[in-house]
Amino acid sequence: MADLGFGDARSGNGSRSQCSRGKAMLLALGKGLPEQVLPQEKVVETYLQDTICNDPATRAKLERLCKTTTVRTRYTVMSKELLDEHPELRTEGTPTLTPRLDICNAAVLELGATAARAALGEWGRPAVDITHLVYISSSELRLPGGDLFLATRLGLHPNTVRTSLLFLGCSGGAAAFRTAKDIAENNPGSRVLVVAAETTVLGFRPPSPDRPYDLVGAALFGDGASAAIIGAGPIAAEESPFLELQFSTQEFLPGTDKVIDGKITEEGINFKLGRDLPEKIESRIEGFCRTLMDRVGIKEFNDVFWAVHPGGPAILNRLEVCFELQREKLKISRKALMNYGNVRSNTVFYVLEYLRAELKKGMIREEWGLILAFGPGITFEGMLVRGIN
Repeated sequence: MADLGFGDARSGNGSRSQCSRGKAMLLALGKGLPEQVLPQEKVVETYLQDTICNDPATRAKLERLCKTTTVRTRYTVMSKELLDEHPELRTEGTPTLTPRLDICNAAVLELGATAARAALGEWGRPAVDITHLVYISSSELRLPGGDLFLATRLGLHPNTVRTSLLFLGCSGGAAAFRTAKDIAENNPGSRVLVVAAETTVLGFRPPSPDRPYDLVGAALFGDGASAAIIGAGPIAAEESPFLELQFSTQEFLPGTDKVIDGKITEEGINFKLGRDLPEKIESRIEGFCRTLMDRVGIKEFNDVFWAVHPGGPAILNRLEVCFELQREKLKISRKALMNYGNVRSNTVFYVLEYLRAELKKGMIREEWGLILAFGPGITFEGMLVRGIN
């Protein structure tokens, strides 16, 4: 781990003895979760009841999917009370975009505010000290956007500079860290609040043979929000960084725009996920990761720690095989998937929360690590980070 000095950079040889005071650092984390907990063993019965589906084939397929996702617990905005209030959500072919957006817009604001307050509380400084807000969601659509409503609810200063990143899917969280890093390093003294908030209500619908991926979503995706505070030049007496954000990059794979495909219609949002997604990721991931690792001359993939957005177990399994990773390297990503499901832009925050716990316990010996996420495009988001003691 890097040993961070808060005054002058330490003298000596090698990167371990230097403090990169100009680099952005992760200063605090927070999360916000819906009250309704959905254990995986209840997903099949709950989903089929909610959608009034009695098809044995659908039940059997969903049971298989629920076992293969490795998810144990998720959190969800959807509830029996909500469906009783909006029965049109479980009726196939009904134009429901307006009520869906009403539900989603309110839910992501509530969840995002909870996560932001948790991060601010951990940070220990007042909300008015936030200079920038980066807001991420693939679950809301309105004008003005959720960033303005969130800034108002949190009591941020009216001069807070807001940036919204919408509909980036699973790569949104990592993209937000990249954006916040650039802001923090180019605006001395700034403190960037990053908030991600997602709900599956926009895509909830009865199962249909024409939309086989709906069942994958029912077995895999969850709801929630996350927040982080990022800044450069931490104040010794007030702030406790645990990750230094060294270098970030993004890359898209030409010709793969249909592999992760989503369209907003009058019935909500409809996703399609190609079966070849893990193979497409594998085709380029080694070169992408080496671009990051080459910045500090690391050659072996087991010589870094890994914080990977767990889009699903197939992607994690493919990375493990491709890089010949030791089993514990993706442990925290698997743990986040198990305890929260895939919460799209949020999940990488949950991975980082587990990473911080391991860093504090001294369970991670590697100095350098990688944050990775994959989204529509196919788009790769990656960041080289350094653990801080």
